[in-house]
Amino acid sequence: MKLLDELVGMLGRQYVLTGEDAQSYLVDWRGRYSGQAIAVARPGSVQEVAELIKWCVANKVPVVPQGGNTGLCGGATPDDSGTALVLSLGRLTQVRSIDTDNDTMVVEAGCILQTVQQAARDADRLFPLSLAAEGSCTIGGNLATNAGGTQVLRYGNTRELVLGVEVVTAEGEIMHGLRGLRKDNTGYDLRDLFIGSEGTLGIITAATIKLFPLPVAQCTALVGLRSINDAVSLLSNARKGFGPALTGFELIAGACLHGVVECYPQQRIPFEGESAQLPWYALLELSDSESAEHARERFETVVGDAIEAGLVVDAVIAENISQSKALWHLRESIPLAEKTFGKSIKHDVSIPVSRMAEFVETTNAALQTYFPGIQHVIFGHLGDGNLHYNIARGSQYSEEQLLGMQDAIYELVHESVYQFDGSISAEHGVGQLKRDALPRYKDPVEMKLMRRIKQALDPHGIMNPGKVLASRK
Repeated sequence: MKLLDELVGMLGRQYVLTGEDAQSYLVDWRGRYSGQAIAVARPGSVQEVAELIKWCVANKVPVVPQGGNTGLCGGATPDDSGTALVLSLGRLTQVRSIDTDNDTMVVEAGCILQTVQQAARDADRLFPLSLAAEGSCTIGGNLATNAGGTQVLRYGNTRELVLGVEVVTAEGEIMHGLRGLRKDNTGYDLRDLFIGSEGTLGIITAATIKLFPLPVAQCTALVGLRSINDAVSLLSNARKGFGPALTGFELIAGACLHGVVECYPQQRIPFEGESAQLPWYALLELSDSESAEHARERFETVVGDAIEAGLVVDAVIAENISQSKALWHLRESIPLAEKTFGKSIKHDVSIPVSRMAEFVETTNAALQTYFPGIQHVIFGHLGDGNLHYNIARGSQYSEEQLLGMQDAIYELVHESVYQFDGSISAEHGVGQLKRDALPRYKDPVEMKLMRRIKQALDPHGIMNPGKVLASRK
């Protein structure tokens, strides 16, 4: 095939994958979406990425950029036409530079997040982006989806952690925007157009990211709660008591923790009796700049006051790093346990914190009215209003029956999110999953402007077509 021969001539045969070698790149992490492609191209430099895009333009070949392929919305999976090229950035893995005086690091898009975190630690710095897939997701994918994670409360989403980007445009030009400046007021912020665009406007090949001082100590606690309202009150008290030192505040339904323990018996809920059967739990983390003793004293004061006020039923404060990791492991194992139990209908939504309890109560009740017996799998980052509001089949439905109800469930949940002034995508992106729902819940003028930007930056319509915005025939 002429196109394949040309790709092999550009990259070398070992970096152009077809057949069985390409299969893992053609299916998303959840197994929800699969497609076909001419091939999977694995360039080794930004110059090769640029040449590939020029080739795609010349041959009218759609391109699907892909990082670690850990996305949850089908944003990195080609359609089934077999006409697209999957462009994997997995070979762009250099940490190009670290500047500890400027507190910045320049990393390529294929760097695994965990590798970036470790490179920062080796330089006595912190890169605070942290999420469950950090051992396999890449910085490029994090940037493309504006990933959130567990420390958004303190440090912000990925967008807030980036000072500059290097981008290959949809016409194969290289935008050299890696300046490590915190103030650059010279026109439009092109960086923010590409971050969060899910590869539909161009391909981020490298980024200048912010580094922070390593905290002297971190302290973690798991607390048991009777209601989400109590969790919201505890969050308010923790903000007052800890200030910016509060780096994480995760809300977890009791059913989620029991699901983790059922799936992974080596893990345990660190409570007994009634405290182990509560409907809600919260995982808090404090980063202290003084000492471990100081961190623990602050934690004991705030949590102790919450117990006396009746907001917290019981609490466990980690005594050491090992115990802290065990508490976080419980939280981070929820998606894996959920996947083990079978397919589920996932919602990554953002709700004003003040309305979170009412949203959950109202939406749970509505779902049980129309789909009695379904199981609610609820957890997320309460500190920044991001809830993973998932639906499992429970014992009354088969997997096929659940998937048959998914459109109606999506519509009900999204309508509820809209009524509570929320967003149907908080940190996972839009991809294919929410593309067709987006116009229903986003302002028409915003949609019009997004299409204009897409047309301006991707005039040939080759960049990740059918993602975020529906392709126009």
